[in-house]
Amino acid sequence: MDIKFKKFRKKILYFVFKVSNQPIRFKDLLVANAYHNEGMHVDPEKLGFRMVIKNAYIVYAIMCAVVLVPLLAITHAILEKLDLHASIIGSVLITSAFFIGFQYFHATIKDKMAKKRIKEAWKIHFPYFSYEKYNKKVEEIFNEAMKKEIKKNDLQSYIMGRLSEE
Repeated sequence: MDIKFKKFRKKILYFVFKVSNQPIRFKDLLVANAYHNEGMHVDPEKLGFRMVIKNAYIVYAIMCAVVLVPLLAITHAILEKLDLHASIIGSVLITSAFFIGFQYFHATIKDKMAKKRIKEAWKIHFPYFSYEKYNKKVEEIFNEAMKKEIKKNDLQSYIMGRLSEE
């Protein structure tokens, strides 16, 4: 991806979300990583962020305006000649698509921020193991530890020990 686009996306994420300065706990990172790898939504509170809904609507409205204004400018002449009933139905469909689209936007941007926070915490808790290479392996080891009922205090040493064996 283009570096400018990544910086722009990062600015949007930090505009839409309020992020805590508190570090993410080891077990919370492991649980979030497991959920994320399974395609589940991660609890934002465990990863120390929350959405500022007003800012999310601002970003989403700008994104929709960038798409809809040119589309409406192109189709205005056609819509002008249509029956009023068709225009009303079209307005209802576009309005419902706007709000349905916001739910998709909300879920997608929350997942992106969760992944970003997981990667940031990964660098702290697993500095010698890259996220891309080891996140699935750590998830497997974590699931084993949960089955073996490893205590919370021993969890980090168990996982680090297993990772260093490989």
